[in-house]
Amino acid sequence: MRILVLNGPNLNLLGRREPEVYGDVSLKGLAAELMLTAPEDVELTFEQSNHEGDLIDALHNAYDFEGVILNAGAYTHTSIAIRDAIAAIDAPVVEVHITNVHAREPFRHESKLAGVCLGVISGFGLTSYTLALHALVEHWRNRHD
Repeated sequence: MRILVLNGPNLNLLGRREPEVYGDVSLKGLAAELMLTAPEDVELTFEQSNHEGDLIDALHNAYDFEGVILNAGAYTHTSIAIRDAIAAIDAPVVEVHITNVHAREPFRHESKLAGVCLGVISGFGLTSYTLALHALVEHWRNRHD
């Protein structure tokens, strides 16, 4: 099983950007931790971009993946184009957020993406990614057993 872990704007600054909000683990550290928790038969691919079009291209190219873990960052709240890209692909997408977006500023309370995602996991720090990974694996196994 192949899963794409796709991170959007400013997530390249994890570990340095507002560590009191986002923690002190870098994006590279997150990838290492996620690979350690992945089941043996799961291959993870990691991509990050600060550019909306690059994220859309990565989603369009996700046809070789059985699932996508997506933290679209601020684009979650603004991007109809990313929403359309998610809706256009077959791979199920789990939207993730490190923080509880509903406990933050009101503009973060609405997701343009959630309606076309398999699910949303928010507020568990970097564990949100691990929960998304396990949710995608379970979803895939339930469909293929």
